[in-house]
Order: sequence, then C-alpha cells, then structure tokens
Amino acid sequence: MKQELNFKAICSLATRVAGLPEGALAFKNRTKNIQSARASACYIALTEENIDRNIIAKILKKDRTATYHYQVSHKKKFKKCDVYRNIFTKIYQEYKNLDGKKNIFDSDKKLYKFLLNNSVVESKKSDIVLEVKSGEAICFIKTSYFDYLNQLENISFALNNYHYTVKII
Repeated sequence: MKQELNFKAICSLATRVAGLPEGALAFKNRTKNIQSARASACYIALTEENIDRNIIAKILKKDRTATYHYQVSHKKKFKKCDVYRNIFTKIYQEYKNLDGKKNIFDSDKKLYKFLLNNSVVESKKSDIVLEVKSGEAICFIKTSYFDYLNQLENISFALNNYHYTVKII
C-alpha cells in the first residue's frame, strides 16, 4: 500500500513538472512529453524507491514488460533524446528536492516514543510484529492480525514527513 502511494506521488510530481494534466501518464497517448514523463517516473520508482513492477504497471495501465523497457532504455534515451533528457532532469531534481526535505530518526527510543505518541498502539496479543526503520533507528511494534492494517495506516500518517520503511515480520 505504501509503494502504491509513493508511486502515485511520483506520478503526480512528474505530471506537474512536465506540465501535463493529472493522470496523463496513464493515457495511451504516445507524444514525446507524455512518454518521457511516464518513463522518467517509472525509472525513478524502480531505481530510487524499489517499487514493485506490478504496482507500477497497474497504475500506468500498462503491462509489466513496459517497466523493463523503461528501465533498460533509460541510458540510451538520456544520451540521445533531448526531450527525454530535459524532462527526466527536471523531474529528478524536483524529486531529490522533495526527498531532501524529509527527516530521519537518530535513535531507536525516539522513533518508538514518537510512534506511541502519534496513535500507534502496541497489542498485548501479538500475532504480527512490524519493523519500522528510519535512518539507523529501528523499532518493533507488536500488533494483532486483526489490527495490523490499522497500525500500518497510523504509522504511515505519523511518519509522513520522515524517511521510513515498514516490514511485516
């Protein structure tokens, strides 16, 4: 779910920077500016965010093989196509500017206390453990099978302005 939201944010950024209407990356249009923005968003999602190809394909309304094409052809397009190079550079710079504004935690205790103070609740009956990592800080949140989706949403909301990953253990 987090990967899907991250990719939608990258697509929104790409359409805004390229001057396209919202949702244009999913159009079946083959104009150079739409193709370049779509390929740039896909490449950034694959290389920077490690977003699953199936999620990217679903949001772009393409098949999974298109994501391989965007990744493999990036170097060649960047070298030879001025339109692609300009659009990719603008999108990537804007992506890095947004990325640099997010914070990380420096200690495990601070991360854990921050989560507990922001509506994340540990369960006494723990079927599932969520590993939350931000920078070098790692904490484990014990939750039940029935409540883990709610806790994932709470973690996502609490850490909106932070770099973080969540794994289900």
